[in-house]
Amino acid sequence: MSWYSNFFSNDYFAYEENAQKYVDKIFSFVEDNIFKLPHKQAPIQLKYLGEHYIFYNPNKRTTWYIFFEKQKQYTIVSILNNHCEEARFL
Repeated sequence: MSWYSNFFSNDYFAYEENAQKYVDKIFSFVEDNIFKLPHKQAPIQLKYLGEHYIFYNPNKRTTWYIFFEKQKQYTIVSILNNHCEEARFL
C-alpha cells in the first residue's frame, strides 16, 4: 500500500488521484527544500521521530512536520501533521 492510499482509504480525499497529487506535493516540497530551509531541533519529547525537522503548510488548516537525521546524507525518519497528538510539543 502506498502512502497516498492511506489518505484515500481514510476518506481524506474522494478520489485516489487527488490523494496522490497531495502526497506528491509534500514529497516535492521536501526534495526542493530540505537542503535549503533552516532546520529546527526536535524537542526532546520528539527526538525519537528524528533529530531535526522542517515544516510545510499546504493550506490554512494543516502543517506537515518532516523529521530527519542528517549525517553525510539526509534520512527522513517521520512525517506527521498538526492534527497528530505529538504536534502539541512543537
